[in-house]
Amino acid sequence: MNPIQELITNFQALVAQVPEIVQPFIVMLAGAIPFIEGEGAAVIGIAGGIPLIIVAIAAAAGNFLSVLLVVIFTSRARSAVVNHTRARREALVGAGGVGVMSDDGRLEGTDLAPVKPESKGRLRFKRWLVRFGVPGASILGPLAIPTQFTSAFLVASGTPRRWVLLWQAVAIALWTTVATVSAWAALTFLVGV
Repeated sequence: MNPIQELITNFQALVAQVPEIVQPFIVMLAGAIPFIEGEGAAVIGIAGGIPLIIVAIAAAAGNFLSVLLVVIFTSRARSAVVNHTRARREALVGAGGVGVMSDDGRLEGTDLAPVKPESKGRLRFKRWLVRFGVPGASILGPLAIPTQFTSAFLVASGTPRRWVLLWQAVAIALWTTVATVSAWAALTFLVGV
């Protein structure tokens, strides 16, 4: 038995000491941790000898639940900031529209940016971001940063929550499946465990 086979066998013996009903929850918790996510949790579960389908579902569920919480909190924080800024601007200008603008377009006596309509280019950029950027960032993002960070960035930039959650779910399912099958194949065919 080579050292890798011995390591995997010892790890599986350690996992076998944990009750079977608890094992998927451990994988789920591992999937909720940034940088481990569904992919790392799937590898841990497969190496621990937990059945393939249970590992994939638990790892993906843990990762998605953490992304869901991040999206909810980020969305609420963004709404609070946007509403606070809007209310502050309205209070400074007043109900009658009285306000003094400086030469650079700022409200006198404040550091608030001027109120400008969005340009055609910015509106077009937002449409392209929603159409192609969210799927691209969600699917390719795990190669660079955790899905929790990607989803927070997208929601903070104003992307609708449902769109972010949809594409994060697709990405999590895709990458967790790839990691689960790859780990299983590597352990079965290369290591022989």
